[in-house]
Amino acid sequence: MATTLVKTDYNFPGQTAVYHGKVRDVYTVNDDIMVMIATDRISAFDVVLPKGIPYKGQVLNQLAAYFLDSTADIVPNWKLASPDPMVTVGYKADGFKVEMIIRGYLAGSAWRDYQAGCRELCGVKLPEGMRENQKFPEPIITPTTKADEGHDMNISKEEIIAQGIVDAADYEVMERYTRALFERGSRMASEKGLILVDTKYEFGKRDGKVILIDEIHTPDSSRYYYADGYEQRFEAGQPQRQLSKEFVRQWLIEHDFMGKAGQNVPEMTDEFCDSVSRRYIELYENITAREFDKADESDLETRIADNVLTCLDRLYK
Repeated sequence: MATTLVKTDYNFPGQTAVYHGKVRDVYTVNDDIMVMIATDRISAFDVVLPKGIPYKGQVLNQLAAYFLDSTADIVPNWKLASPDPMVTVGYKADGFKVEMIIRGYLAGSAWRDYQAGCRELCGVKLPEGMRENQKFPEPIITPTTKADEGHDMNISKEEIIAQGIVDAADYEVMERYTRALFERGSRMASEKGLILVDTKYEFGKRDGKVILIDEIHTPDSSRYYYADGYEQRFEAGQPQRQLSKEFVRQWLIEHDFMGKAGQNVPEMTDEFCDSVSRRYIELYENITAREFDKADESDLETRIADNVLTCLDRLYK
């Protein structure tokens, strides 16, 4: 199996903070610039799995950069540069403790809740008689709290505002941006023969303005189906052909793991990890219509450090 980057431990000039997330390691420089490294870690059910996925970090970072650049005309974002295949450098913002999830179709956790009898999701009423993978009359926004540790929790717009997590004016901006981003992402996917099923966005505030932060429209944050055959499979009640992380969740469910106490992560063989890697690369090539160029992995840590230092030097000249 190819080399994977599952841990970083840098100390960049002017570094004032570091945060190791489930997948990304974020280094803050001079309390103003963030260096976001997309590692090869993979998580599911809010649990970081024990083995990395080859080239996953590169796929995530390059896809996120592609979409941040492709949506900057409709929503301001944090990105300044992508100096390494696994790194994006951008402005620091005060992140809102909410993830804006938007769904065009009834799938994934929303379908599992619906199957269990749920007919209201995050304050949004769901009609009776819906089927898995059915398109909503219009996309619905189902926010979650953003937990520093453990599970994110569903929450309604009204609860977010009432609890002071986000004020009403900022929430309206986030909601408007969420719909605009989903519309753009859906159109871009459609042009490549894909359906953007659902996704999530994160926002922050910088200099008094709401901006898009983190990454967008990647397999970690989004679900894609192939458009070809969607209707036939839906009518027949068959699973959709998809490009997302959902197949990893399904694999875990089939092996009796959903992140609950007492459950053990099944063995991740090299063959399984390579198959996940191929799915990530497949999505990159489908959504960008570009061939994926595997970066040199002979010394990942040194390569990243050199590229980040060159970028920071240029930014602070």
